[in-house]
Amino acid sequence: MAQDLYGLLGVPKTADADTIKKAYRRLAKDLHPDKNPGNAQAEAKFKAVNRAFDTLGDPQKRKLYDEFGEEGLREGFDPEKARAYAQWQSRGGRGGAAGNPFAGGNPFGGGAVNLEDLFGAGGHDFFGGARRRGPAKGQDYEQEVTIDFTLAVRGGQVEMRSAQGASVQVRIPPGAAEGSRLRLAGQGGPSPNGGPPGDLTLVIHVAPHKHFTREGHDLKLDLPVTPLEAYEGAKVKVPTVDGHITVKIPPRTQSGTVLRVRGKGVVRKGHEPGDLYVRFVVQVPTHESAELADLLARVESHFEAPVRDGISF
Repeated sequence: MAQDLYGLLGVPKTADADTIKKAYRRLAKDLHPDKNPGNAQAEAKFKAVNRAFDTLGDPQKRKLYDEFGEEGLREGFDPEKARAYAQWQSRGGRGGAAGNPFAGGNPFGGGAVNLEDLFGAGGHDFFGGARRRGPAKGQDYEQEVTIDFTLAVRGGQVEMRSAQGASVQVRIPPGAAEGSRLRLAGQGGPSPNGGPPGDLTLVIHVAPHKHFTREGHDLKLDLPVTPLEAYEGAKVKVPTVDGHITVKIPPRTQSGTVLRVRGKGVVRKGHEPGDLYVRFVVQVPTHESAELADLLARVESHFEAPVRDGISF
C-alpha cells in the first residue's frame, strides 16, 4: 500500500516549503540511526522520512505527487499523456465500444491504449503488478550533521553513518562553511531491483568556537591584553589555524584596536587565504583592592581631557 508522504512528515498537504523542511529536520534528527542504534523500526521510519522529503522538498516532484500520487514519480512517467488519458477516460472513451475505454478513439493515436506510452518501456500494469523494467537507482537521502569549528576550518576525516547504516569515513574539505552540502555518491538507499545505490547529501552545520568567529574566509579573535601591555606595547602569542604566531601590540593601544594578520584566515582550494583580525581587549583586575583603586586614580589624573568629552547623538 502506498504511504501518504505528507502524513509521514506530519504536515498538511497545504504546508509550505519551510514547514516541510522544518518537519523533516526534526524527524530526521530524532530517528537518526546514531540516536537509535539497533532500532530497526526507527531506521525504517528514518528511511521513509528521507524518501518523503526527497519528493515533497522538490517542487517538481511534489507537483507530480499531488496530481498523480506515487505513480507520477515512476521513471519514464509522462504527465501530459496521463492527463490526456484521464480526460479521455472521463468521457467514456468516445469513439470506442460502450463501456470499454481501450477500444479505439484514444488520444494517443492507434486502436488501443498502450500503457507504455504513459510509463515508458518500464510501464505499470493497471490490472496487476509492475511491468518489468531495468534496474532503478536507489533512493537519494539528505542528512544534517554538525561538525567542530576547527574541523570545518582545517578539514579532515570524520566517521558517519550512511543511509544503509554502515560506518563511512568522510573527508571534510578545508574551509567547509555553515550550510554547505557534501554529496557522497553511492551512500544513499539501496536499489530495489539490483541497480546502483542512491546518494547521500550531507548538510554541514558548524558548531561555534569558544574564542574565534568566522566571516567568509576571514577569522576574528578577541585577544585579552593587560593595561601595561596596552600602554607600553608588547609581543604576544596568538593561536591560528596552523599554530601560534607572535604579534606586536603597539604602545598606547586602545581597547578595541584591530590588528589584521594577512593570510592567517580560512584556506579553501581555488581561493586566496582569508585574514585573521585580532581585536585587543584591555582587561582590568576584577577583585577589590584599595591599593589598586589608588593606583588607578593616579593613572586617571594623567588624562588630558574627560574620556567621554564630545560624545553626543
